[in-house]
Order: sequence, then C-alpha cells, then structure tokens
Amino acid sequence: QVQLVESGGGMVQAGDSLRLSCAASGGTLRNYAMGWFRQPLGREREFVAVISASGIQTSYAAFVQGRFTVSRDNAKNTVYLQMNSLKPEDTAAYYCAATTLLATVAARYEYWGQGTQVTVSS
Repeated sequence: QVQLVESGGGMVQAGDSLRLSCAASGGTLRNYAMGWFRQPLGREREFVAVISASGIQTSYAAFVQGRFTVSRDNAKNTVYLQMNSLKPEDTAAYYCAATTLLATVAARYEYWGQGTQVTVSS
C-alpha cells in the first residue's frame, strides 16, 4: 500500500513561487504515473498535471501551462510540482496521486495524499 504525503504549501502573494513535494512510503513510485490535482473550496477536484513513471511524458491543464512544472526523482521516491507566477485563482488544496496508467481523470488514480493548502493573495 503506497502512502503519499504532500508538503510545501503555504500562503504567498500573487506572482510568487512555491514548490510542492509528494513523498511516498510503503512502496516505490517508479511503477506509477503521478498526478497533481487541486480542489478550490466549494468546488470539484480538478486535474493540474501528470508525469509518466519514467518521467519522459508530462501533461498539464491549460490553466497552468507555462507556469507549473511537474518532475520526479524516483531515487528519492518523490514527485514535485514547481508553481511559478501564482495567481489568486490558484488557491486550493493540492493533492498528489498515483496511477498505473497515465491519466488526467481523478477516478483512474489509486492512491492519494491528504493534500496541502496553497493560498495566493492579490
């Protein structure tokens, strides 16, 4: 059973950067594609980014293109989400998740972290 723990969230101002981390225990992430999702308060969870198990393929939601970068270090069993040029509308709880097949749909993910809050003020 893979357990995922996110960290790195916080309160920042518009234009600032944050790097989220997702560390795994109880298993290796090298067999999983890893996704990031976010859920603004009172809204549904939405796809942000995904990276393939090898790290070669990535995909992003249109609203983060050019601002966010997903990466992974399989040796450290950790996945990252670098977020630049943050906007107030990026405010949300951010979750990492693991799936055996590259996917942008939350229902296809098997393991989820507990989330980390990102708050961006204007």
